[in-house]
Amino acid sequence: MSTAKPKAPVLAGLDIGSTKVSFVIGTVNSEGKIEVAGVGTAPNSGIRQGVVVNIEATTDSIKKAKLEAELMSGYTVSDVWVGVSGTHISSFDSKGMVAIKNREVTPSEIERVIDAAKAVTVPADRTVLHILPREFKVDGQDGITDPVGMSGIRLEAQVHMVTGSQSAINNSIKCVERSGLRIAGLVLGQLASAMAVISNDEKNLGVCVVDMGGGVTNSLYFVNGSVAHSSIIPVGGQHFTHDVAVGLRTPQFAAEIIKKKHGCAMASMVSDAETVEVEGVGGRKARVIPRKDLADVIEARAEETLSLITNDIRMSGVMPMLGAGIVLTGGASQLDGIIELGEYIFDIPVRRGVPIHVGGLTDVVKSGEFSSAVGLLMYGLTQRKDLLNQNHNVNEIKIGDSIQGMTRKLKEIFDTIF
Repeated sequence: MSTAKPKAPVLAGLDIGSTKVSFVIGTVNSEGKIEVAGVGTAPNSGIRQGVVVNIEATTDSIKKAKLEAELMSGYTVSDVWVGVSGTHISSFDSKGMVAIKNREVTPSEIERVIDAAKAVTVPADRTVLHILPREFKVDGQDGITDPVGMSGIRLEAQVHMVTGSQSAINNSIKCVERSGLRIAGLVLGQLASAMAVISNDEKNLGVCVVDMGGGVTNSLYFVNGSVAHSSIIPVGGQHFTHDVAVGLRTPQFAAEIIKKKHGCAMASMVSDAETVEVEGVGGRKARVIPRKDLADVIEARAEETLSLITNDIRMSGVMPMLGAGIVLTGGASQLDGIIELGEYIFDIPVRRGVPIHVGGLTDVVKSGEFSSAVGLLMYGLTQRKDLLNQNHNVNEIKIGDSIQGMTRKLKEIFDTIF
């Protein structure tokens, strides 16, 4: 059986979340599509709001999730694409301009103009994660996504730069390397989620991908097919659990189970007759309460969280350009009723996003909580297109190069510190 295993490239994605670590292993089939081969998850208490607070606990969780995924897939992996998210991420726009040699745009011109755009002073304690080209202009003609081969004298680029805290990223890297893995690249968590859950049509129409995790909610906005804005709201699924624990006087672990099993973000969707058994605290007896009481507690927090997202969308200034509306993904988006409540609050179309463009064990990963981990495989594939076919996009390579270069730099910094 083992001899029949395809010699396809194997990719791995690691999403280190505030509540759990997800590790996904995938192979690339002959059509250049990802096939999920193994999935592993492990609860994680070593991260708070996307930032490592306990290296030991996080390392153990990564090891457990990796082992589970390797056993399921039958592959062993040494390189992994790692998602980075959390409250320490910030982003801004930058512009660059160069003169075009020989009056025709070539890939080297694009490299030069992106270099010019990224020549901004980034504080010493921050690391550039991504340089995402938004649009190019040739002689003032705007709205160009791929200017190669165009004639002109002046090329301008507008890029979106995503930076993260050097120390927070170093700690994440340390956890991954301690669990015996090499980092193929660091990727913004919500960028990975977006790759997994939205279609090109949605990107072109304008869409906001909201990744609702355990500790934080990350948003990424696409306008005209490219990233226009990214933001972070420090509220997530853990806050819902905490509210349930306090509101119903039950331990945290029991609150998490009740939330997942019986939770609903819209009390009006719950019938009065339904009841839920709630465990008592400190040895007190379990009680039976109406499910509506649970829904009331969750609805209050859901409404607040969605209002914060709405506010964020208004502040971003791209609200009128979101033709495809909002896609909610991540573990906390699994909550019943949250889409219905979202449509009411946002007043623009909302849908739940699950990983689409993948094959293999699709039923295992057909859930918002795996969006980021599956997206990391897809991102890894765009960076390793050289293995598959030659028609890759210059911009994508450029981003990958900057990541790999950055990972190398971080490793050098590491070697000097530790």
